[in-house]
Amino acid sequence: MTVVNLLLAIVWVALTGELSVVNFVAGFVLGYAALALMNRAGALRSPYFSRVRRALALALAFTRELVRSNLKVAWEVVTPPHGMRPGIVAVPIGTASEAETLLLANMITLTPGTLVLDIDAETNTLYVHDMYVDSPDAVRRSVNEGFERLVREAFR
Repeated sequence: MTVVNLLLAIVWVALTGELSVVNFVAGFVLGYAALALMNRAGALRSPYFSRVRRALALALAFTRELVRSNLKVAWEVVTPPHGMRPGIVAVPIGTASEAETLLLANMITLTPGTLVLDIDAETNTLYVHDMYVDSPDAVRRSVNEGFERLVREAFR
């Protein structure tokens, strides 16, 4: 279904005669809407639509956390009394594949204030350095109930 949606976007670009990223995205969205209408009418039965929604939820959550973390770290730099409590926490994860683990580790690392130092493949554990460790359990819960849950849902 992804290929069909991409082909519809390419057809849209060809029909409009304007090759740009914005026009391609518009074609992709219109193609998605057309396919979703066909799916709702019963002409298609595909999990593609729920996967796209879960991937968008993951992207939005990551963007929200990225902005929030940037503001938190910037505030920490600007204000004199530093409230940092850095620490390294072992976070056991339940990702099913290497791709899920890699995406999760990259999302954590790209978020300011956190960094994945190591991945233990045998025990499926991430070693995460965090600037604000009030409680190791809180860091584990934040990773497991945040990005990890969304990554697992996006890959279902």
